[in-house]
Amino acid sequence: MTVIAGIVLAGGLSTRMGGQDKCLMQLGEQTLLQQTISRLSPQVDMIAVNTNSDAAEYEQTNLQILPDTFEGFAGPLAGVLTGMEWAADNGADYIATVAADTPFFPTDLVQVMRKALADQSGAIAIAETPAEDARFYNHPTFGLWPVALKDDLRDALENGVRKVIQWAKPHGVAKAAFSSDPFDPFFNVNRPEDFQKAQEFLKEYNL
Repeated sequence: MTVIAGIVLAGGLSTRMGGQDKCLMQLGEQTLLQQTISRLSPQVDMIAVNTNSDAAEYEQTNLQILPDTFEGFAGPLAGVLTGMEWAADNGADYIATVAADTPFFPTDLVQVMRKALADQSGAIAIAETPAEDARFYNHPTFGLWPVALKDDLRDALENGVRKVIQWAKPHGVAKAAFSSDPFDPFFNVNRPEDFQKAQEFLKEYNL
């Protein structure tokens, strides 16, 4: 049986929110962090939160809190590596990553990513949604990553690689396609106006 660990990536600095930790902002009855955990938990075998924050609200989730194991705030790839290393210690084969500022990601995210890996060539699955002109938006913080690549990823980070796709592409990327109707489920909260829009989505679509 394939064991999948869920990793909530909450390590961002929230610079466009005036330094406020956006993951702890209240959206409806839950914080963004709680919304993310609630959506991911049923899809995986175990779950942890990657953050470099020492806010008490993270500890109150009663989940494993994972600070980056690669120093220097190296971005999402550092969170992926941290998750891989924790998952390896806990017997998981893959990690499924989600961003904590994206509260409406699909409830079948992991299922669709697993199918993408089964149907396509590639070691890694990454979510995508339609864009204009028959193109697609990649959502590289939403991926399914084999834990076996953890040493390769650490080497890449030590050699200065910071972009997710730059590291993932040589390993082969399977595209996990999702609909953007009625809105892109990977809509993320970066700015105050995004938070306002998220509140509108919550009410309009009864999310």
